[in-house]
Amino acid sequence: MNYKEAFIEFLVECGALKFGEFELKSGRLAPYFINTGMFDTGRKIKTLGTFYAKAVQEHFTDTFDGIYGPAYKGIPLCISAAQALSDMGMDKGYVFNRKEAKTYADKSVVVGMPLTSDTRLVLVDDVITSGKAIRESLEILKTCDNPIVSGIIISVNRQEKGKTDKNALKEVEEILNIPIHAIVSISEIKTYLYKKQINGKVILDDKMLAKIDAYLEEYGAH
Repeated sequence: MNYKEAFIEFLVECGALKFGEFELKSGRLAPYFINTGMFDTGRKIKTLGTFYAKAVQEHFTDTFDGIYGPAYKGIPLCISAAQALSDMGMDKGYVFNRKEAKTYADKSVVVGMPLTSDTRLVLVDDVITSGKAIRESLEILKTCDNPIVSGIIISVNRQEKGKTDKNALKEVEEILNIPIHAIVSISEIKTYLYKKQINGKVILDDKMLAKIDAYLEEYGAH
């Protein structure tokens, strides 16, 4: 089992990947939902960090200095990913932003490794919809000597249209001119889980697969 397949099973095990009917912020009724708030124990967040670390290593090898996580969800992600990278023999820094700048002592808007204009960061986040949170992070980093954001890693590429007919991730990628990689895509999830039993239960049957295919036929974009 490769790390992508292990990650899909981990999503199911944690209840972070659900199938059914879910109203998204966009108003769409989706047959699947990713809830990253389910990684709520030490073991789960440590394991999640390992999957992010493997994706970072795959896409960026050793061409970065640290991991950045946007507050709040990105904070445990950047720390657990940096810890996992250290276990893999790559001791890198981590840094995250404060939601509100302190008015005393250390007034920096970020916490963690020191940043310079030469620092190369990989940004980690849960999912991307409009990219608003990412753009806010880039604005924050500009005030911290404007380090280089080499790329972005997220958990799942939903492979859905954004404001145009393009994949929402591709839209954000082109706007920011920063490569974005997901640990897995909804296509990979669909292929791996179809008729597969996990803990004695079929997670994705013919009926649910048909719903997903119909949804992606209307809203999907590779």
